[in-house]
Amino acid sequence: MEFTRKWHDHYPDEIPPSLEYDEKPLHAYLVESAKTYKEKKALYFLGKEMTYSDLYAESKKMASYLQSLGVRKGDKVAIMLPNCPQAVISYYGILMAGGIVVQTNPLYKERELEYQLNDSDTSVIICLDILLPRVTNVKIKTSLKHTIVTGIKDYLPFPKNLIYPFIQKREYNMVVKAEQSADTHVWKLLMEKSSGEYLETEINPKEDLALLQYTGGTTGYPKGVMLTHFNLTSNVQMCEAWLYRSKDSQEVVLGVLPFFHVYGMTTVMNFSIKQGSKMILMPKFSAGDVLKTIHKQKPTLFPGAPTIYVGLLNHPDLKKYDLSSIEACLSGSAPLPLEVQEQFEKVTGGKLVEGYGLTESSPVTHANFIWSNRVNGSVGVPWPDTDSKIFRMDSAGEEEEVGEVGEIAVKGPQIMQGYWNNQEETDNVLRDGWLFTGDLGYMDENGYFYVVDRKKDMIIAGGYNIYPREVEEVLYEHEAIQEAVVAGIPDPYRGETVKAYIVLKEGAAITEEELDEYCRKHLAAFKIPRLYEFRDELPKTAVGKILRRKLIDEETEKQKENTTIV
Repeated sequence: MEFTRKWHDHYPDEIPPSLEYDEKPLHAYLVESAKTYKEKKALYFLGKEMTYSDLYAESKKMASYLQSLGVRKGDKVAIMLPNCPQAVISYYGILMAGGIVVQTNPLYKERELEYQLNDSDTSVIICLDILLPRVTNVKIKTSLKHTIVTGIKDYLPFPKNLIYPFIQKREYNMVVKAEQSADTHVWKLLMEKSSGEYLETEINPKEDLALLQYTGGTTGYPKGVMLTHFNLTSNVQMCEAWLYRSKDSQEVVLGVLPFFHVYGMTTVMNFSIKQGSKMILMPKFSAGDVLKTIHKQKPTLFPGAPTIYVGLLNHPDLKKYDLSSIEACLSGSAPLPLEVQEQFEKVTGGKLVEGYGLTESSPVTHANFIWSNRVNGSVGVPWPDTDSKIFRMDSAGEEEEVGEVGEIAVKGPQIMQGYWNNQEETDNVLRDGWLFTGDLGYMDENGYFYVVDRKKDMIIAGGYNIYPREVEEVLYEHEAIQEAVVAGIPDPYRGETVKAYIVLKEGAAITEEELDEYCRKHLAAFKIPRLYEFRDELPKTAVGKILRRKLIDEETEKQKENTTIV
């Protein structure tokens, strides 16, 4: 089959199919923005603002201090922080020092933390004070030499900085006081002590790693995705091209997505620093707090995930807040239900479009056009310089016909170098320059792509292939349902059976029988859920992606417990 980029026919004139990319280190964007937008606000955090010149100065201090601890080119430094000024300062400070950032989820338990630190051979970690006991407990079992400790209060305005320790004690039932020592370093003290003079390290953007980003690890151990400076800068520039109406330094970007996830890191943090935009940092998602922040701070760009938009739309006080400042939202990490898209656009007056990507692709590879040629239900088309194909699942190297479901593969400058210390898994997914995503989908005759489901999530019940996303779309259209996820659970007769996990909207009520009747009107008989479970909430990742695998594991454990051996 001849390979053609049909999607280029639909590109608006403002988006070039190919870009000229910067061949510079990622941290060069901060250096440049600090010169160009010296006194412009770079960050807003719970009432505290920081200019670009201040952010640059603090990042230089971090780079200098890290080098004084022995960090050299290629050394790994972990960041275990929520969205706060310290997360941004640490990230760019590590890169300036020549180090490689290892993003670490603050929700990790000791077992997960120990694995990641050992796998990455991390020598320094920068963590929140309430996480220090967790880090201390695993330190002896890892290669860690130094711990840098900070607290939310370190960048809060007066009097919030005085009040916060009492809030922390109430919320977490702990107050940790870090003491400076040979291997433990207190953030405020090091910032006072550091000269800010650091040794600039020569970086080859296309070869040198900027980031080890660990995948979620829903099956097996997490894998360290190796992303170079060029992988990350190219994806930022693609993002900039896609948002062609965006004006340098004029945007206000809402940072709800966590920066320890590659999606928030690229579309909020790195994009904002490149553009000289102002970032609003939110350490955790709370629908009420986000609504208040939008109302007061007037963000224009709001990258998010479907569960975030759902949470806002279902907040009882939604109508009290003005969300009209929002001009564009790119939704990722999970399928965007059409009803959610339409409702959010009606409330804000802005555009909300679905995109697609993976940790292994820095992360974005596809998106719908924001201001033209949008196709609802599709994840859009490949970004500039990004190719995509649908490969047949039952044969190696053969491309699938238009409209037929197969495995999505992508190629482009944003694609990872491979998995850290894991050549076998690298060879499984990188073939002839193509990244095989493990996602099932198809391309239509116009070059628009559709994600059907994860290869591993496809349900085979009684010989039929059932894609959870299709069933979920139907459930989301029901007025009583706030969130829904569908999974295939073990069934001795059918192999697997379809089960739906449902969260109802506040005050809504519906029975299993009523849901079954509703589904029968919209789905073929073999796709209808055989089981329903109503829950107060669903398990999610930090970016709001519903953990289907966790529900399946719970179900398998339940079945084991209920099995009697005769």
